[in-house]
Amino acid sequence: MKKELKREIKEDEFASWLEKIIIWGSSHRDELRIGIGVGVVLLAAFGALTYFQSHRTAEAERAFRDALEAFEAPVASEIPTGADRPAGQVFATAEDKYKTAAAGFEGVTRRYGSSDIGTRAKYYAALTRIELEQYAEAEKALRELVAPGPDVLVPDLARVALGGLYRRSGETDQAVEAYRSVVANPTTSMPGDYALQCIASTLEDAERWAEARATYRELAEQYPASVYAAPARARAEYLETAPGAES
Repeated sequence: MKKELKREIKEDEFASWLEKIIIWGSSHRDELRIGIGVGVVLLAAFGALTYFQSHRTAEAERAFRDALEAFEAPVASEIPTGADRPAGQVFATAEDKYKTAAAGFEGVTRRYGSSDIGTRAKYYAALTRIELEQYAEAEKALRELVAPGPDVLVPDLARVALGGLYRRSGETDQAVEAYRSVVANPTTSMPGDYALQCIASTLEDAERWAEARATYRELAEQYPASVYAAPARARAEYLETAPGAES
């Protein structure tokens, strides 16, 4: 009985509220008409904005995908003799491939630079510039990407790419510094064992044997379960006795 009474009270309250709304609407027809008109305009504007944003995102993703396909496409000289020609685009030279990819990525960056996909495109554009040995352009872009942005992974990827750039151009100290910045960052999204492996191999390539040996040991001790740990221990032991690597 009590439940039925409560339900009736609620129904009466709702009916009373609805009646008040109807009475108010009857006495405020002009205001209501204006309000509805404004609401319709705002709703239409919101729908148009949502459509524009989704359309723009789809365009950005399509342009990025096209550039990435060029970046990952094979070069004719890389196809084994007698093998079937791969589906999709095949470039005559690596230079043609990376120039095409760079143009595509940089086009995405120009049009959608403030978005996540624009940031990723800038990172890949820098990678193409490294492949084209245009190190100054690549370094400038990567240094800009190291600053925190909307895509949390990109700054760490940019640091690793900077290390690779400096390594390729023979700037060992700068390469080590870039990789170390990844290891030293407690919030990094990149694996520290990979960065240490990059440091050790960079130092070994530069014939800085003692530093390379110490870094291999650091890797093996800090990350004993890493896939790099066993090879790092082996390289450290090798550098203990290798000809010319005693110091």
